[in-house]
Amino acid sequence: MKFLKLQAVMSITGLSRSSIYLAISEGRFPKQIPLGARSVAWLEAEIEGWVKSRIAQRGAI
Repeated sequence: MKFLKLQAVMSITGLSRSSIYLAISEGRFPKQIPLGARSVAWLEAEIEGWVKSRIAQRGAI
């Protein structure tokens, strides 16, 4: 398992910081994992899964 910081998540998904946090609050994006008092990260596998689900939705439209 690998942790991804916000900049990496933004780069992979193409989403802005505010879009990521809005999607998290709406339950449409994987939640971050606290690493310390002021540090969070996301699991790479969860982000990859989210990207794959978006690709799959493209075919369903």
